[in-house]
Amino acid sequence: MATLLYRLGRFSYRHAWRVIAVWAVLLLGILGGGFALGGQTQESFAIPGTESQNALDRLEAVFPSVAGASASVVLVAPDGESVTDDSSKAMIDDLVTEIEGIPGVDSVVSPFSEYAGEAVTDDEHMAIVRVQFDGPSTEVTDETLDELKATAPIAEDAGYRIEFGGQVFQDTSFGITITEVFGVVFAGIVLFITFGSLLAAGMPLLSALVGVGIAIGGITAYTAFATVSSTAPLLALMIGLAVGIDYALFILSRHRNQLANGEDPEESAAMAVGTAGSAVVFAGVTVIIALLGLLVVGIPFLSVMGVGAAFAVLVAIGVAVTLLPALLGLAKGRLIPKEGSRAWKRAQVSTDGGDKPRSMGQHWVRGVMKRPVLATLGVVALLGTLAIPALSLDLNVPDGGSEPTGSTQREAYDLISDGFGPGYNGPLIVAVDITQTTDILDDLDAIRGKLEKLDDVAYVQQGFPDEGLDTAIIQVTPESAPDSAETKALVQSIRDLAPEIEDEFDTPISVTGTTAVAIDISNRLTNALLPFALVVVGLSIVLLMMVFRSVLVPIKAALGFLLSVVASFGVVVAIFQWGWLAELLHVDNPGPILSFLPILLMAVLFGLAMDYEVFLVSGMREEFVHTGDARHSVEKGFSGAARVVTAAALIMFFVFFAFVPEGSGMIKPIALGLAAGIAFDAFLVRMTLVPALMTLFGRAAWWMPTWLGRLLPNVDIEGEQLREHRHAVDWARSEGDIALSAEYLVAGSPDREVGPLSLSVPRGAVVLASGDVVDRRLVAATLSGRLDPVSGRAQVGGHPLPSEAARVRSLVALADVGGAQRVEHVVSLGELLVERLEMTLPWYRVFRARRRARLWLERANDVLREVVGRDAVPLRLDSTLVELPQLERAVALSVVALAERTPVVMLDQLDPFGDADHEAAFATIVARLAPATTTLVLGTPVPARVTDLGDLGRPILDVDLYSLSQAGSPSQEGLLR
Repeated sequence: MATLLYRLGRFSYRHAWRVIAVWAVLLLGILGGGFALGGQTQESFAIPGTESQNALDRLEAVFPSVAGASASVVLVAPDGESVTDDSSKAMIDDLVTEIEGIPGVDSVVSPFSEYAGEAVTDDEHMAIVRVQFDGPSTEVTDETLDELKATAPIAEDAGYRIEFGGQVFQDTSFGITITEVFGVVFAGIVLFITFGSLLAAGMPLLSALVGVGIAIGGITAYTAFATVSSTAPLLALMIGLAVGIDYALFILSRHRNQLANGEDPEESAAMAVGTAGSAVVFAGVTVIIALLGLLVVGIPFLSVMGVGAAFAVLVAIGVAVTLLPALLGLAKGRLIPKEGSRAWKRAQVSTDGGDKPRSMGQHWVRGVMKRPVLATLGVVALLGTLAIPALSLDLNVPDGGSEPTGSTQREAYDLISDGFGPGYNGPLIVAVDITQTTDILDDLDAIRGKLEKLDDVAYVQQGFPDEGLDTAIIQVTPESAPDSAETKALVQSIRDLAPEIEDEFDTPISVTGTTAVAIDISNRLTNALLPFALVVVGLSIVLLMMVFRSVLVPIKAALGFLLSVVASFGVVVAIFQWGWLAELLHVDNPGPILSFLPILLMAVLFGLAMDYEVFLVSGMREEFVHTGDARHSVEKGFSGAARVVTAAALIMFFVFFAFVPEGSGMIKPIALGLAAGIAFDAFLVRMTLVPALMTLFGRAAWWMPTWLGRLLPNVDIEGEQLREHRHAVDWARSEGDIALSAEYLVAGSPDREVGPLSLSVPRGAVVLASGDVVDRRLVAATLSGRLDPVSGRAQVGGHPLPSEAARVRSLVALADVGGAQRVEHVVSLGELLVERLEMTLPWYRVFRARRRARLWLERANDVLREVVGRDAVPLRLDSTLVELPQLERAVALSVVALAERTPVVMLDQLDPFGDADHEAAFATIVARLAPATTTLVLGTPVPARVTDLGDLGRPILDVDLYSLSQAGSPSQEGLLR
């Protein structure tokens, strides 16, 4: 991966304007398209498979008039008046009539209707008009709601106060306030302090904003086709902005350090993308996997949030490894720190080491390493204390009480709570299956009586059936608020009563309604929390084992993640549930925590925590691999990454925290949890606990069983393979005009090795390679890029192996010129040749393939006649290979390979020719057919004949592979005649 990113970074650097243009088109197209489609975010807390959702789906089918969304119109009479006065009744009747005429409204229940239940307060000062829409909340249009609110003057002109409540009035808009802008400004300040350059500080901000714009545009476009929560784009905005800045910061920091140490700007940009970019891709993929893990919970709105945030991270990765190096390509050498500047001195500190601490990071890590036990106990005690409030975690879905103070839905919620009781804001609907009873009304009255005896029941409305007499509903109003523990207990009590009611009346019942759906969501998420945590922690251990080739390091990282995430839960509970510092952070109504917050925080913080773990510990591992000194490796690796990780953590903290003071009701606790989690994980866990534990572990930190090391793939995020590739490229380029060369190359398979082999083949030469058929095949496969070398190095056309094997494969054509028993009996020579030409010619020249095939055969026949004489069998397009003599068949198969027009052609003769004259004739014919610059490798099983081929008009090299059939034998040099 490092090599691929290295090439991608170099390409972006060299073609800066093209890459920038592509990203600009994507930004304008996706963002503009998203707004042009005009989609709107909507809250839809549906959860398939639960009792409440199944019952609601059934009501939509058989009782649509009660299954749709609803709203409450709260009317408060002026002082000294009553809603039951004749004038008030007349006004309310006019209001009801006006609302009934609004498109999208199914029915309106006056507070004086026999079906209204308790809709007038005891003091007759307040009344509720119930409005039922003809579809779920996701189908209620803004126009319908605007027309509903437009009826307010009817009551206001009579001196009444009127407020509108219900889920349909929840604020689903999202936008950026001045506090979020402050977060970006703070990030810019941190970047400027880190780099000491406005140009360098602006690049991560610009690239992150481009990525966020694309992500928001994509999510906005999706809202036109599906239901998307208003939290989804805000979550994507927060995460995309934070990781976008951080990922660019990591790459740019590596680039500036390399520039300060004299690296060429282009090479430095490519290396920064290949090394730091590898860590960025790994960390980003980890975040994406964690976010996509939300899909397994099975809750649609949460899945959309996870996918939206994962999309933002994916775009951030793409921007960091392509757009950023393109910007570096425009800046070129202007980012080189001036000699003697702070940035230049920091780069020297990161490379020269020394006993004297020369940076804050070195001072800090040495202090931690002097008292590792004290540092460990201190961090665990502090985070453990902060986690205590998490034991009181109470989860629920937001309702009208979580809306902003002053909004009409919040005012309606508070008025109903004060006038009727908090339970009237979240009535329960009990759906009764009446298909098996004949005494419907009496049974419904009896069921109503049983429900009234349950604890926490304020009122039970009379049950009424649908027109088809399939289902009846009974509305149960709790005494407690919708998000209270007592209401949850009441829902469970009704479900516990269901078997008794079914046995007695033969009428199955189920509980549904907005409140019941919210409770079921909370229950499912609570039950999923522990399994999800185990999956996330298990995933982190496996991924980090792959990266660090260690057992203790991943376990330590996972336990540290759990400490920081539980501590962040504790902070959220203390502020948003207990009400600590609520006024300072503009928390209007402390109460239960968002039911999806814990699992969402775990997913996001997991990925971000792995970011810091990778960037800190990878430097430690790289130093340990080079020196074997575990203690020194901790200090050196920490010092090299501490400043960048500190800057990254501060940026994330500011970006997330900026959404807390003025954010929407649902995004505020998420933002605070992320900000607190980032601070705890970066500064307490990664920068204090990690070096302390690594010091205590010593060399044991890097232990891994041999069998486990073989089982796990090796993820080279330190870029060691990239460094080897650079050395190989430098060597390959130093070979000059040599077509093919090798130095102590050992080719082979697990059970057979051939080598070492050293040779240098000029362009246009002929290599006569003799040896066992298996050995010839192994060497040919290695030199053509089909098989990785066991050891040593090789290059073809200036491209080293194995790092550029894909390119080498396009430069080498292989062909088996074997005997009759090895060829296809049915396929004609023309079909083989045309097929090969069609595969290699440009698409616009494919129609000329048959003509080119004819020209190749005409030339081959001319050379055959010149070398062999008139006895040569001519090659025709319709000739089948099996009917040709051995020499002509070998020439035909060679023509098929030569038609690819590759710089190197390898022709292997599995079976020897009948006599030496045919072998000499074959070599002569192929040498004449091939272009003068084409290098030929001819394999034969008979070494004696390769010395008697005469003058081929080209340089000839003899290679005897028989002497290399056992590993460790002397190196066979290619002998140039």
